[in-house]
Amino acid sequence: MSFATASMNPQAAFWTATAIFILAYALIISEKIHKTIIALTGAALMIVLGIVTQEEAFSSVELGVDWNVIFLLFSMMVIINIMRPTGIFEYIAIRSAKFAKGRPFMIMAVFSVVTAVLSAFLDNVTTVLLIAPVTLLICQALELDVVPFLITEALASNIGGTATLIGDPPNIMIASRAQLDFMAFIYNLAPVVIIILAAYVITLRFIFGSRMTVKKELRRRVMAMDEKEAIKDPVLIRKALIVLGLTMTGFVLHGMLHMEPATIALAGAATLLLVSRIKEPHHIFSEVEWTSLFFFVGLFIIIGGVVKVGLITWMSVKVLEITQGNLFATSMVVMWFSAFASAFIDNIPYVATMNPLIIDMAKQLWPSLQGTALLHHPDLMPLWWSLALGACLGGNGTAIGASANVIVVGMAEKMGSPISFKRFMLYGMPLMIESVIISMIYVWLRYYVLNI
Repeated sequence: MSFATASMNPQAAFWTATAIFILAYALIISEKIHKTIIALTGAALMIVLGIVTQEEAFSSVELGVDWNVIFLLFSMMVIINIMRPTGIFEYIAIRSAKFAKGRPFMIMAVFSVVTAVLSAFLDNVTTVLLIAPVTLLICQALELDVVPFLITEALASNIGGTATLIGDPPNIMIASRAQLDFMAFIYNLAPVVIIILAAYVITLRFIFGSRMTVKKELRRRVMAMDEKEAIKDPVLIRKALIVLGLTMTGFVLHGMLHMEPATIALAGAATLLLVSRIKEPHHIFSEVEWTSLFFFVGLFIIIGGVVKVGLITWMSVKVLEITQGNLFATSMVVMWFSAFASAFIDNIPYVATMNPLIIDMAKQLWPSLQGTALLHHPDLMPLWWSLALGACLGGNGTAIGASANVIVVGMAEKMGSPISFKRFMLYGMPLMIESVIISMIYVWLRYYVLNI
């Protein structure tokens, strides 16, 4: 039952939903109340006040919770939680350090690349949670400051996560709303991410290369580490890698299989739970990031409310007025605005707002089209990729721009090496701007010059 009645006129509904939306975002940015509490409270108000009905909130594709996103995230969390205790990630990290011959900058470069690659197929938060403790161990062995290593890994995780559908939550959300498949992200975003990652490592060389020197005996400590000791359960590792490989194959082929990525991921998670012979899955489920999942749930309902009352339509009209309908100008505005917005606010609520905005712009430009014909209009596609690049890479600008950054800052504090907001931004902002400039050139060349 809602307290609102059918007599609430459209204007009252518009301003009520807008007020809830603005207040929720202001409180999320302030971080005075946990963002999940705010999102669920805002969602409850949208339903209780009758802005959206309960059926719309939980069942509507356009206005309600995007269950594809929720179940894809949940399933990948389950898979990673089963793999985490096996020691496979510690093994990879130690092998990487030894591959770099214990040389500090080479370790930083190799760890950045490994973090980026892992983040393309796992979630960013999990990747940094797994890599950071080993990074501390190696930095202690080399008597180096761990902070630059942690910051560069957080930045690399956000770069790598941009390359695939499952690498970063904003991409998962874009894929679901725009009905884009796994290979579309690989084909359109992976090439520029490889270029950005190469430029990133080269830039790190200029920043840190001459400052990192250690004695030979300290390097020998790293070379003496036995990565095999990190392996706790080789049998489960083999099972998990097979299931993960099959899941990734399913993502690549999900269009041909006529299955959503969430279905593929859920099948993978269920299979790994079965073959790992876990008697009591409670500890696996207890480590799922439920607060993040319910943050998504609440956020989707809040966005559904402002979509229903017309706020998003109004915003899309204003964007088109500013760019005068020029889609290249619109894509550049979307990319740069997304980058700087995502640097200072969580890119998840930002993308949740931008998705319907782009869809509404498309409806205004091509009112006769519907479904995938509208969402996949050739002139609209660069906007989706500009949004993905801006939102994912923009998170590197500050310590609060992406979940991985927040996690790394928290872990550094626990390790006794706190990272100030200013120090993170000193590294992150220039590297973020560099990556967005590369993205801008890429989008211009590929979609507006070469048109491929």
